[in-house]
Amino acid sequence: MTLATIDQVQRFHLMPHDPDKDTKYRVGAFLAWQTQSGQPWHSPDLAEYRDHLLATGKAPSTVSAHLSTVRARYDDLLRNNEMDAMLDHVAGLYLVSKGEDNTSANREAETNKIRRRLRNATDPKNAKVKVKTVQDQADASHLRLTSEQASALLAAPGTDTLQGLRDSAAIGLMLCAGVREGELRALDVEDLRQRLGGELALHVREGKGCKERLIPYGELSWVLAIVDAWLDAAGIEDGPVFRGLWKGGKSLRPGRISLRAIGYVLDAYPIMAGDKLTTVKPHDCRRTYARRLYEAGVDLVAIQQNLGHSDLKTTLGYVGELDASKRRPPSVYTFDLGQLNGKRRLL
Repeated sequence: MTLATIDQVQRFHLMPHDPDKDTKYRVGAFLAWQTQSGQPWHSPDLAEYRDHLLATGKAPSTVSAHLSTVRARYDDLLRNNEMDAMLDHVAGLYLVSKGEDNTSANREAETNKIRRRLRNATDPKNAKVKVKTVQDQADASHLRLTSEQASALLAAPGTDTLQGLRDSAAIGLMLCAGVREGELRALDVEDLRQRLGGELALHVREGKGCKERLIPYGELSWVLAIVDAWLDAAGIEDGPVFRGLWKGGKSLRPGRISLRAIGYVLDAYPIMAGDKLTTVKPHDCRRTYARRLYEAGVDLVAIQQNLGHSDLKTTLGYVGELDASKRRPPSVYTFDLGQLNGKRRLL
């Protein structure tokens, strides 16, 4: 086996056996670039690869994710016993190509050099990506409905038709419980009325990250009257709460409503936000739920638990830049501005 062949084999090993979509894409892109640029497997130039990705127009955060994936793959391989044997073989071929003795001691020394070069080459310090972080986002960057806008959205479908009842119930639960669209889709009738500390609550059997939780309705339990009206009109006694409708909206499709259909539900009822007609998305309802509860005085940790977030920072992002008034500095200093009257530039 030649050095060139070994290099090809090692490139192949960079791709894991069962990669997820992102890993397959990122490692594949790196291997294609490395092959095209003629770089040996054991001497990657991640700084050059970083510059290549940035030059293609990728955002710094995306470039950082690509480099992180590539580094992780190299790190995995450096702990792989099969790769130990491969590196030993490469070292032997390299010694022979230089006319040096292919002894065990020389191979070990050469292998250590390769490993050291690899670790240095994949050290995050050697290919930094400057990623701008945003502490505060303007209110316009995400839609959070006012109480009046949310009420208008909830009233928009009406209750005179089967579709109107279903859509009102779906929008109501998204606004009154802050559930994700996938969680809404997965609801069964028995999930609607559970108890948490004596409080009537909605049961989310499997949220994001396989997290099960209960969401108290509190004073928003009136939403159940809308859901019940939908269930009665549709003749649903058990199983999925939300189901698709055949064209015309007068009869049920079998099985659960699709995620796409939930998006269509909201698309059908644009509302006025500011001075323009705006389509609300499922996550806008979650942000609205978080913001409205916070402004009503609900504790942030309670909102976090209701939303099913693992990190309070995520919840703060949903609530939004709500503290403009609370962050507004009071008059903590004094200065007599009158003494500036009549002053001219001194320089």
